[in-house]
Amino acid sequence: MTDTPSHIAGNRALALAVLCAMQLMIILDGAIVTVALPTIQSSLGFSQSGLAWVVNSYLLAFAGLLLLAGRLGDLIGTRRVFLAGLAVFTAASLLCGVAGNQELLLAGRFAQGVGGALASAVILGMIVRLYPQPGEQARAIGIYSFVSAGGASIGLIGGGVITQALGWHWNFLVNVPIGVLALVVATRLLDRDRGLGLRGGADLAGAVLGTAGLSLGVYTIVRAADLGWTAGQTIGGGAVALILLAAFVLRQATAARPMLPLRIFRARQVTGANIVAVFVYAAGFGFQFLAALYLQRVLGYDAMQTSLAFLPGPIVIGAISLGLSAKLTARLGTRAVLLTGLAAIAAGLLLLSRAPQHGDYVLDVMPALIVMGTGMGMALPALMMLAMSGIDPADTGLASGLVNTTQQAGAAVGLAVLATLATSRTTGLLGHGAEPTLALWEGYHLAFLAAAGFVLVGLVVAFRTLRTAPKTQHQPQPVPAA
Repeated sequence: MTDTPSHIAGNRALALAVLCAMQLMIILDGAIVTVALPTIQSSLGFSQSGLAWVVNSYLLAFAGLLLLAGRLGDLIGTRRVFLAGLAVFTAASLLCGVAGNQELLLAGRFAQGVGGALASAVILGMIVRLYPQPGEQARAIGIYSFVSAGGASIGLIGGGVITQALGWHWNFLVNVPIGVLALVVATRLLDRDRGLGLRGGADLAGAVLGTAGLSLGVYTIVRAADLGWTAGQTIGGGAVALILLAAFVLRQATAARPMLPLRIFRARQVTGANIVAVFVYAAGFGFQFLAALYLQRVLGYDAMQTSLAFLPGPIVIGAISLGLSAKLTARLGTRAVLLTGLAAIAAGLLLLSRAPQHGDYVLDVMPALIVMGTGMGMALPALMMLAMSGIDPADTGLASGLVNTTQQAGAAVGLAVLATLATSRTTGLLGHGAEPTLALWEGYHLAFLAAAGFVLVGLVVAFRTLRTAPKTQHQPQPVPAA
């Protein structure tokens, strides 16, 4: 019996829901764990430096493996990679949830990073193949973008509630039933794709060089905030990471079957969109971290008040990205929507930088969050569409993994740079006898201005390099009946 169009559309919608559910679990997990860190520290006896590895062990595995995972999707099939990542992430969440000591929790967090990288790297490419038509694709990527951008704020709220009501273990255990259900549905709904085969690009040397370079680079950036940018370990680690990445590029240029075929960068949209993503995510992640500190340390909010204060952001992002962005893209074009969104993000950050030391939330903070949310809701779906435009169907997993990698790299660099700027400014003022709250406010003020500068650089890059996205080369891929 032939599936009806409505049946196929329903299956695609369910498949999209599974993909976005996995992405949401990954985003929520990072935000929820951040909220639960103090409770985890007191429960398992972590030192302050050891507690950082609850975050860093996940980040190293996740950021280091994204590019490799995306390429594996092209070689052995995105469905296989996604299902493997979903299974590993769910099992690792269970391990974290039952962990009674530091070693088990850190092992579980590293395994979560591996599973998250495998699944997240191929999600965007799978969405593009599920929805090849521009209008449908814009709406689907809008949902994905909302999950990616709004999930962190939702996680801050949910993390506080779960930790206070049930304990930190349930921040991880909540992933288990969701993951099992998603695994069952995904196994039935997601289309089977064969991939190119490992002979199509199984570059072991390139995989080792690329993964080692990315992991060491992220580790060096994370540690720079504590050690200092001029410390010997920071300079040495950065130098080795750059050497490894340079060797990786050389290997890809000369290998018969490279892991990252450099032809992908011939697409102007892909190169430009990934550069812009670095600056946008550098500003976005740094803003979220420092804005939370501003609300708590300067305005005196507690953890729950801080979480609720961010709520206008995801609400506006959802309203724009889930409904309006696709219509704007169809009418104005992807490039125009992206440029407008970037301008709005920069304007929101500039508004926040003007918030006074004893600012009022309704007058000084909420308007900035609404403007930023509007910009994010417009810019992120457009950016993802441009990053995936004009890509050969055989490289969709690679392109998806690449844009995820640039997002993580931008987030790590942005957070480290903006936190260092804020700390240096505050420390300098304290050394000159400034009042502590004033010194903190001055530091955050400088960081918000710098974040706005990141976005404006991205705006210039987008204006100069990006043009209207070419028509997609993908052909519709029917989803089998459940």
